Amino acid sequence: MLEQIPFFQRLNEAELKRLKDISILKKYKKGEFLFMEGEESRWLHLLIKGSIKLYKIGPKGKEIFMHQFNGMGLVAELANFENIKFPATAVFLTGGEVLKIDYDKFYAEFLSNPHVSLQIIKSLSQKLKITSELIHQELVLNSEAKVARFLVNNADLFNELKHFKIASILNITPETFSRILAKFKAQNLIALDANNEILDIATNELSKMFES
Repeated sequence: MLEQIPFFQRLNEAELKRLKDISILKKYKKGEFLFMEGEESRWLHLLIKGSIKLYKIGPKGKEIFMHQFNGMGLVAELANFENIKFPATAVFLTGGEVLKIDYDKFYAEFLSNPHVSLQIIKSLSQKLKITSELIHQELVLNSEAKVARFLVNNADLFNELKHFKIASILNITPETFSRILAKFKAQNLIALDANNEILDIATNELSKMFES
């Protein structure tokens, strides 16, 4: 399985065997935590399958959504590289699988590989983009734009999650989410079935709300 992961496709047989020796493939259920804010970052986490929500708890106990990760990719690897505790909590929105790699051994034995180090740099660059998008969402987008972007980019999760969970992800109240959803339905921007699953979505019109 390791040779099929883009990060490790150029490793030779001996390197893949060693990577297997220092790794654990673990399955998680929906609602299980990958790590908690403040935990030591001993493991490098590579999300293979599933969807993870990363969030912090604010001073008043409010959950602050940061990002949603889907396989395949590294999760919170900056904590490993900076040797700091995890700055946020990661919980599974769906069932999933994670390759947990002993970071100290990985650092010593694999980061000198040019292909692996390049993949790490790309992953860290992606995290910078995520941070920029988070700032944009919280400081620029209004509530309707947040819901529109979620519908366009995460239709599968919309069908899986309870509406109050989606509202939490978007940092808006469940009442606001319900009001916006009703408005979008009245404007024929989205059609839902009896189970509140998406039948049709006006992608182009909704995208205009958050891309302008």
